[in-house]
Amino acid sequence: MPLPFLTADRAFDEVADDVALPFDDRDQWRRPYRPGPWRVASAALLLLLASYVLFAAVIIAFAGGLGGATVVGVIALLIIASALRLLRVGTWVSALGLRHVAFFQTQTVPWAQIVTVRTVQQPVRWLGLPRTVQGQALLLVRRDRPEEKAVLLTSHGADFLARSEAFDRAADSIEVWAEEYRPPQHA
Repeated sequence: MPLPFLTADRAFDEVADDVALPFDDRDQWRRPYRPGPWRVASAALLLLLASYVLFAAVIIAFAGGLGGATVVGVIALLIIASALRLLRVGTWVSALGLRHVAFFQTQTVPWAQIVTVRTVQQPVRWLGLPRTVQGQALLLVRRDRPEEKAVLLTSHGADFLARSEAFDRAADSIEVWAEEYRPPQHA
């Protein structure tokens, strides 16, 4: 017995993941790749920890310690905010420019300020830790700071560890956005 909510989902499974839908607004910020399993698992563990901390806050509140419950509740909210921010980390694109979202800062570069976006082989950080391994990185070179090359994505980051095909698709997609929206170079 087919269920209508399941058949509606199957129609979207047949569509390629990288193809933009005709009603997509190119002015909206979008991440041209899915968050990786390491990033999602880390956020899920943080949310699980937050649920335990919230439960502890409720127990403390019922025990009569409203001050302690408030402190523990604020800690739980900080953990939840950290998990949500961790899910937002990545490279986002729109018709306005390229946005690199890190955990503590967000940097937006208009397409007119971008000289090139390219993939290079170089030592990259493994899961953002100090240890480096040989891998690929997507580099951004800006017009106003040509000597500084910002790393947008790496093949060993939380989104692409052990997913080289996904890294290649994401890097190609961002490079295509850059080629499409960057103004032409004048000689």
